[in-house]
Amino acid sequence: MPSLDRHDNVFVLDLGDGENRFHPDWLTAVSTALDEVEKAEGPRALVTAATGKFYSNGLDLDWLFAHADQHQDYVVSVHGLFARMLSLPLVTVAALQGHTFAAGAMFSLAHDFRVMRADRGYWCLPEADINIPFTPGMAALVQSRLTPQTAHTAMLTAHRYGGTDAATAGIVDRAVAEDAVRSTAIEIARAQVNKAGDTLGTIKARMYAPALAALRDTTAPLG
Repeated sequence: MPSLDRHDNVFVLDLGDGENRFHPDWLTAVSTALDEVEKAEGPRALVTAATGKFYSNGLDLDWLFAHADQHQDYVVSVHGLFARMLSLPLVTVAALQGHTFAAGAMFSLAHDFRVMRADRGYWCLPEADINIPFTPGMAALVQSRLTPQTAHTAMLTAHRYGGTDAATAGIVDRAVAEDAVRSTAIEIARAQVNKAGDTLGTIKARMYAPALAALRDTTAPLG
């Protein structure tokens, strides 16, 4: 399960050491951690990271298929996480040490910056291959954070980007050695701790207003 630590003014949220799929209990744990980060005062920033082979493989499809009657509520909760991360009033950095797929990739895009391992691991939106269309909110998130050509290629072809390719495409900001992923993310976050506050929250809310509106639509989240 996710755990929260603090390095001076940088909070580090470790998502776990498995596939870090979005089980409802996992979503609750992440939300609780974000509550603590938001309630903290003074300069601060947030890094999310993971341990092991995966950063996140996204939706917990096993749970979802077993609870089909809760499909819409589940999607609303996932959208809520994306919207919250996208609009946090502090700088956020995702440290992608392993595979980052589907909703896990979308979660990474909701951060302000991304650092990825250069030599192994993939960032991928596989929805076209697994026959699961993007919800309007998910599509809006991806298209708000990537260039039109990169979003087009990533969404339509399910291309698997290694770290260097992801940096070239503008999906991630840095591609570094495995042992430097988390420390580089913390370094980026530490340089921005003084940005935390209401002004940054307002900037993000206005910058990403269309995507946030789509993610917060609870009447027709599936389209």
